[in-house]
Amino acid sequence: MKHFKIALLIITLCKMTIAQGTAGSGSVLEPRFIVDMPTAGILDHLNYSVDVDFYNSGGVLFGFSIGLLNTLNLGLSYGGINLIGSEKPDWNKLPGMSLKIRPLDETEFFPAIAFGFDSQGREEYIDSLNRYKIKSPGIFLVFSKNFTYAGFLSFHIGSNYSLERADDDKDFNAFIGIEKTLTSFLSLIAEYNLAINDSNNKALGKGNGYLNFALRTSVGNGFTIGINLKDIVKNQNRISIANRTISIEFIGKM
Repeated sequence: MKHFKIALLIITLCKMTIAQGTAGSGSVLEPRFIVDMPTAGILDHLNYSVDVDFYNSGGVLFGFSIGLLNTLNLGLSYGGINLIGSEKPDWNKLPGMSLKIRPLDETEFFPAIAFGFDSQGREEYIDSLNRYKIKSPGIFLVFSKNFTYAGFLSFHIGSNYSLERADDDKDFNAFIGIEKTLTSFLSLIAEYNLAINDSNNKALGKGNGYLNFALRTSVGNGFTIGINLKDIVKNQNRISIANRTISIEFIGKM
C-alpha cells in the first residue's frame, strides 16, 4: 500500500509537471515574448496572464494582460528596484502599457504577423536618462513561424522603434529569436536584440547588441518558469558574464 501511494504521488507530480504553460512541445499556449522582445504570440479571447519578473538590485516587475479579442491584447505593468531586501523601494517612473494586434495567423506557408506598442522596458528605470536600462520596444512589428522538427522549432524576427530617445539615439531597431522545444514541457530560447537604438555616444550600449538565452519549463496548468541569462556579450560592460533573471507566468481564462 505504501509503494502504491508513492507511485500515485509520482504520477500526480508528473501530471502536474506535464500540465502545460507556454514551454515545451505539448503546450497549447503561445509564448508572447522571446526573452525581452515580443513574439507574434497572443492571448485568446478572455484569457489573461499574470507575469512576475525578478531581476538585479532586488527588482520586481509585475504585469497583467488580457485578450479582449482573439486578435487583440492589452497589458499593464509596474515595478521597481529594491523591492526585495532592506533598501527603500525605488519604483519606476510610470506604469508600462502594451497593445498587441495580430491581423494574420500562422499558416502552413506563412508566419503569424503582429504589431503594437509596448512602453515597458527591462531592469531599472534611470531617471537621469529618462529610459530603462534595456529600452522598451515601443512601436513594433514581428513575424513568427513554427516548424515541426524533433518537437517544435520556432523563429521570430521583428523591428521596433522605442520612444525612449532622451539619449539622442532615435534609430529603428531589429531583433531575432529562436525557440527549440527539448521535451514536452521544456524549451530553450535564444534572442538577439541588435540594439541599434542603444549604441551612440550617449547611450548605455557599446554597439554589440544584447544576446540573451532562456530556459523555460511548464510547471503546472498555465504556469511557466523561465531562467534567463541576459547581455551575455556584455553590451553594457557588466562585471559578471551575464545578468541572471527569473520570470514567472500564469495564463488563465475568465
